[in-house]
Amino acid sequence: MLGVRNISKVLGDFHLEDISFSVEKGTYFVLLGGSGSGKSVLLEILSGIIRPDSGHLTLEEKDITTAPIQKRRLAMVYQDQALLPHLTVFENIAYPLRCTKIPSSLISKKVGELAALVEVSALLKRKPLTLSGGEAQRVALARALASDPVCLLLDEPLSNVDTPLRYGLRRLLRRINASGQTIIHVTHDFEEALSLADELAVIENGRIVQQGTPEDVFSSPKSEFTAHFTGIRNFFRGKLTSGHINNDIKCFTIKSTTFSVATDAQDGEGYLIIPTESVIISEDKIENQAVNLLQGEVVDYFPTRAGIEIVVKAGDLLISGLMPKGTLWQRDELAGKKVWLYINSLPKRFIPL
Repeated sequence: MLGVRNISKVLGDFHLEDISFSVEKGTYFVLLGGSGSGKSVLLEILSGIIRPDSGHLTLEEKDITTAPIQKRRLAMVYQDQALLPHLTVFENIAYPLRCTKIPSSLISKKVGELAALVEVSALLKRKPLTLSGGEAQRVALARALASDPVCLLLDEPLSNVDTPLRYGLRRLLRRINASGQTIIHVTHDFEEALSLADELAVIENGRIVQQGTPEDVFSSPKSEFTAHFTGIRNFFRGKLTSGHINNDIKCFTIKSTTFSVATDAQDGEGYLIIPTESVIISEDKIENQAVNLLQGEVVDYFPTRAGIEIVVKAGDLLISGLMPKGTLWQRDELAGKKVWLYINSLPKRFIPL
């Protein structure tokens, strides 16, 4: 439905390089990346605000690379809503419809339908400055949908909304998508991406570094950037070799540290993921040949919903583990503490290159 082929753009020192992907009709496609990664630039190229230096864009098999904004049938929603402050909510939603010169009776009907869809029917007489962030974003979505776009473009639509309101807006976006609306959504929030995306592309320094379903990307990241960006702490590159009598247990070497890993993968270079919840931290040495045992020093710690995440320097590595809530250790005693890391060989995952 939407095709992006070898799109490149130079803006000062920033380079958007050879971007290619396709979005099928009805798909919720998320571009995930940090600040300055190029995701908003790419969205503005799709919308027609910025012209690419090279490459091609197609929409429903028609080339739109140089088509003017009003001819693209793409609607954009920004993080700051960009509502017209002197118009009421009704007039803001109706604005795209009035540009098409359709009868007023049909405009009122369409505005009513869209207001009901995004749950702002009670706000139609209000001005934008009297709305909350969540209400304003719902109005912005209704206004964008009023133009009957083939594809809805969302630029960080939830970033300026308070956390409790985001869940309701996510439900709304899923409902809009379930009605058949194709959506391309850019965000820096991997939880947001996971909750919404059918298809996900990770963008870093102007390049797409990984693409697939959210489950594929988050369970099998292909780079340290993707792993850390999606919340995986212990992600290491090294070499897998056969080194045990038991063929199911192999050696994974990272610099000067070797782990015992349960895997049937072929020997070679790759990545190892050690879930933080599989790292047991103890003051006492635990003797057990079935596990990996490392000694280190606590260099950082911070509370999480699940407990206290502890960062330990063990040799050449920084390894994160999780201390459950209710631990007897005092947080102000953690920094510099000597500890042992007890890591079972079974829950770790090896991703070959």
